[in-house]
Amino acid sequence: MSLHYDVLGEGGPVVTLAGGAARHPSYLGDLAGLSGLVVPHLRGVGQSPSGGAGSYWAQASDVDALRSQLGVERLVIVAHSAGTRLAISYAAQFPSRVERLVLITPPATYLISDPSDAAKLIDARRGDPAFDTALQAFEAGPDVSDDDAFNAWNRATAPIGYRKWDVAEQRHAAIGRWDLAAAQDYFSVQPPADLPSRLGAVTAPTLVIAGDSDCLTGFAPVIALADLFPHGEVAVIEECGHYPWIEQPAEFRRAVDEFLARPPRT
Repeated sequence: MSLHYDVLGEGGPVVTLAGGAARHPSYLGDLAGLSGLVVPHLRGVGQSPSGGAGSYWAQASDVDALRSQLGVERLVIVAHSAGTRLAISYAAQFPSRVERLVLITPPATYLISDPSDAAKLIDARRGDPAFDTALQAFEAGPDVSDDDAFNAWNRATAPIGYRKWDVAEQRHAAIGRWDLAAAQDYFSVQPPADLPSRLGAVTAPTLVIAGDSDCLTGFAPVIALADLFPHGEVAVIEECGHYPWIEQPAEFRRAVDEFLARPPRT
């Protein structure tokens, strides 16, 4: 399937996968000024049509079709949150076609056995009125009666994703609409049970970026994820939640720029 994609800046290409799941990729912006971004609209999101095979495991084929369209042998992939599920699925299915991976605040408990410390991080934030209100909505679960209700729930729970809830965070949280049907399709098929072991064949350098105050993913599981990759490493962004390019842009760029600037492995 041919995906619509946006190109931001010169250079690259750096294929950039949004999370959500199924959130319009406009919320990524240019990732604090990264250039050469190729940002696909995933199936059923934005200007890309929906259709069968919409799970994150199946959409790996769409990513490879994009690679062919871009005319490159291997991809540099930057992915955020639920988008890292697709990036990891692609790497597992097409390991020789990955040049580098950057996984930003990835969910990891589906891949590793390490217990999550998200509850501890949440407890540390209790007492903040905006956070407490958002947590109550989060614990009630999403309203999937229609697109508007689903988007309203995501907006109501947004403060959980940030270390603080100031003007910049509030403005960012308002960007990018979710598509309910696409989100449901995204999780419609589970990846193979041996997915964690398959990542041992992904020899591309892999950078996992963790926010030390990420109440959505926890911190410990994200750190542990890097160990599944032969050349995995971690960059910890302090005083940061789920959106490091918004919350700590300088530290985020420092980590990503240094990683992408390294000479390729031979």
